[in-house]
Amino acid sequence: MKYLSRILILILALAAVLSCFAACDGGEGGDETTAPAEGEIGEFVDLAGTLKFDPSSGRVYTEATVKTYVDGDTTHFNVPSSVIDSGILKARYLGINTPESTGQIEPWGKKASNYTKEALMNATSIIVESDTDRWNPDSTGDRYLVWVWYKTAEMADYRCLNLEILQNGLAVASKSSDTAYADICTQILYQATTHKLYVHSKEKDPDFFYGAAIPVTLKELKTNIEAYKDKSVGFEGVVVRNSGNTAYVEEYDEETGLYFGIQVYYGFNLDYFGQEILTVGNRILVVGSVQYYETGGTYQISDIKYNAMRPDDESNIKLISQGHEGSYVPVGAKELLTGKVTLKITQVDGENETVVEKTFDQGFLTMHGTASLTGLTIKSIYTTQNEDSSNFGALSITCEAADGTEITLRTIVLKDESGKTITASAFPIGSKINARGVVDVFNGVYQLKIFSANDITFVN
Repeated sequence: MKYLSRILILILALAAVLSCFAACDGGEGGDETTAPAEGEIGEFVDLAGTLKFDPSSGRVYTEATVKTYVDGDTTHFNVPSSVIDSGILKARYLGINTPESTGQIEPWGKKASNYTKEALMNATSIIVESDTDRWNPDSTGDRYLVWVWYKTAEMADYRCLNLEILQNGLAVASKSSDTAYADICTQILYQATTHKLYVHSKEKDPDFFYGAAIPVTLKELKTNIEAYKDKSVGFEGVVVRNSGNTAYVEEYDEETGLYFGIQVYYGFNLDYFGQEILTVGNRILVVGSVQYYETGGTYQISDIKYNAMRPDDESNIKLISQGHEGSYVPVGAKELLTGKVTLKITQVDGENETVVEKTFDQGFLTMHGTASLTGLTIKSIYTTQNEDSSNFGALSITCEAADGTEITLRTIVLKDESGKTITASAFPIGSKINARGVVDVFNGVYQLKIFSANDITFVN
């Protein structure tokens, strides 16, 4: 009887999902999702609340704290080193798939991401639980598939965040039938689809920008960036660096005589032809979404696209010309760290534009563009020791300028011609150097990011 009941639930859920797919092409609607009349679909029940955390289940689990919020179904947790040597468990939530909100931007992605962040920010205790008696990596090999449980001071029992997200219509099910909580996932999915919540609705996401890209200059974008948050923009610039699925773009502004920079995160969105457009030295048209990158504490452009079959598509990035170089404008360490620039800018507020004077950090305007520093003395070096990190072996070189200002050069993992990692011994303490790189920020302090050992030269 239990088997037949489960089959019936699966059939009903499948029918609901298929009908949702047929109706989810988009459509006109208001800003808020509204469920049909209660009598037509039954009362909405807190099914997620019926599942209790069972420490005796035989599934491995551990207490955790949040290290980094990523998106709706991915969070990086601090865990004991007995669980993961690095002490960082990159969690991919089991049973669900939320809309994208990082490299790609999809409707309801931000809402799902904010829901996860708010739940965990308010948690007084968090547990991550595997689906089996061991920690299981996902297909990338870099993340682990887990159930995330949390509770607050007001809650007597832990709640499963995966199920809450699914219950609130902020995710679709993903291989949930193969998990320990398959039955309740099926019931929750059926309820969310019949109530037509968010991703299962035909409603438009009020936080998603559906319009065409707004044409701007990089100066206009950087000096009024909050006004463009979550919107699609198009601007020109020169690719000055490309590393780690991120391109760095800068543009010269004749009016101010300044170079403005920004980072463009393309993730895994682009094929070979799209990545070729982002080759260093290319002048390109960037089309993408302005997003706040919380981990880095900066704004960036994401949701980058290129369709080789439709090269003239207005949503594509485009190659304009080749053979350009980064400016690597000389700057003083103190100027980069604390310098201020006052500009007359056109401030955008909805449909209103006002010309105002506004003062910016020089480091902010240049950030993610290029700069060069001369006459530095190496004071100390720190090497990233986390073997599980892609930054294992990266260097943080603390230097002192002639005026006594300290500034950090942060390298990627540097390699010599044979592919061997270049270590701190290559940069003796007390050496005099010049350096060039991309302006970056760490913990609110501007620094210079170095991408090649050739970008550091010794001064006799």
